[in-house]
Amino acid sequence: MNYLTTEWLNLVLRWTHVFAAIMWVGQTYFFTWLDHAFGSEKQIWMVHSGGFYIVDKQKRPELLSQTLHWFKWEAMFTFVSGFLLLILVYYNGGIMVSEDVMQMSDGKASILSLAIIFIGWFVYDLLWMSPLAKNELAAVIVSYVLLVGVIYGVSRLFAPRGAYMQIGAMLGTFMALNVWVRILPAQRQLVAALKAGGEPDMRLADIAKGRSKQNTFIVLPVVFIMLSSHFPVATYGNQYNWVILSVLVLVGWGVAKIIRTR
Repeated sequence: MNYLTTEWLNLVLRWTHVFAAIMWVGQTYFFTWLDHAFGSEKQIWMVHSGGFYIVDKQKRPELLSQTLHWFKWEAMFTFVSGFLLLILVYYNGGIMVSEDVMQMSDGKASILSLAIIFIGWFVYDLLWMSPLAKNELAAVIVSYVLLVGVIYGVSRLFAPRGAYMQIGAMLGTFMALNVWVRILPAQRQLVAALKAGGEPDMRLADIAKGRSKQNTFIVLPVVFIMLSSHFPVATYGNQYNWVILSVLVLVGWGVAKIIRTR
């Protein structure tokens, strides 16, 4: 593939990735705000552009004659475009490896990177489906400790820039799989129960809501990592790069906490 083709492909994928992510994250935070607002109001009266809107929330889902709108493809387009960028820029570009960190082939680095991403998902998912998840604070602490361990570990495996993007790709994968493995299936089961005339299992709604909430926290560190490639001295190029990323994960989570309560 010649340089001009690669550059155009890079540009198109980045454009798609950023715009799809804006739509996905924007919708997630909007519905998070709605859910918080319904804590004190029965209906939400809103204005945007030239339209006024009144929104209700069903405590128990009910079948209506209107079309049910699903929000799912933004997550898919964000994930697919991001994954293709990871392959094009990092795996194919050979910037996952640094002889100053560890000697390995580009192919081995790519396989190791993918393994960390998907093993990380299974550990994360298992943790948040386990009884420990009933104690949210304890599960968050364990999640953070495990994440810091992975941050430190990849900083000893990959080139500094590659190590940062490895964490970003892993967290972004968590977000996408939260949607497609936990949130959407739960929503489909709720709708199927209603159509069958049964009682919907609202525990499924709690799972979907919990994973959506987690995505609003995960996205802050992911966006920071996306931006970090433009600031190598302060971030991945710093001798304390893994500490900086670990601290800024907490900063991002703190910002998300504040936004969610507004």
